[in-house]
Amino acid sequence: MAFTTLTVETQDHVATITLNRPEKRNAITPEMIHEIAAALDSIEIGPARVAILTGAGKAFCAGMDLEALKEFHSETPAHLLDDARRIAAMFHKIYLFPKPLIAAVNGAAVAGGCGIATFCDFTLAVPEAKFGYTEVRIGFMPAIVAAFVVRQVGDKRARDLLLSGRIFTADEAFRMGLVNEVVPPEKLMTRAMELAASLIELSPTSLTFTKGLLRKFSEAEIDRELAMAIELSTQIRGKADFREGLAAFLEKRKPVWRGE
Repeated sequence: MAFTTLTVETQDHVATITLNRPEKRNAITPEMIHEIAAALDSIEIGPARVAILTGAGKAFCAGMDLEALKEFHSETPAHLLDDARRIAAMFHKIYLFPKPLIAAVNGAAVAGGCGIATFCDFTLAVPEAKFGYTEVRIGFMPAIVAAFVVRQVGDKRARDLLLSGRIFTADEAFRMGLVNEVVPPEKLMTRAMELAASLIELSPTSLTFTKGLLRKFSEAEIDRELAMAIELSTQIRGKADFREGLAAFLEKRKPVWRGE
């Protein structure tokens, strides 16, 4: 498959997916969501035993693309529901991918980009990387990521991150357990490849069975929680505060909330 929003390279049983929209800070589009899923599907059945996910340019992923967000104004409820389901499926696939998945976070990872970065099995980040689940800042909600974030950091910390929408550093992400290692920029991909090589030395059967067990621990609950999140994510896109928050964000002004 030919990709337009990312690149995929495989060498020595390591597949590297690079989000490749550097001019847009690797912002997520519907096409990118489709291509990430397709790339992971290909890696799952291919010869690679470990996958690395990184970003081109200075950012890892800046969340949803502004042009894609503009379209939410005119989409029908059915289209919004389908969009929420596609986003949920992408995060589900990343979080429960059957082969080891390493995120090499080369810069900012915000909103949906933060989910992509932190839902991998291992997350390496440069010191300058910034993280944040910022959806509440534009009148939206981090519904779909919530199921995964609570599992990773616990209820109290999840409330802090999801309700405040604040930006936090790589060091804080490391202290919370969202980042495994903070690595100098010039060593990021080298360290990611070293980690991948150490995983390749292990039994692929053991890794597959272990990841399968971890998946079985939580998959039923995640599926149930995602169904609720998809419904709420669709509902809030029809609210006045979301329309105002999105308009204010695009117009670079302070929003005027109605509290609908």
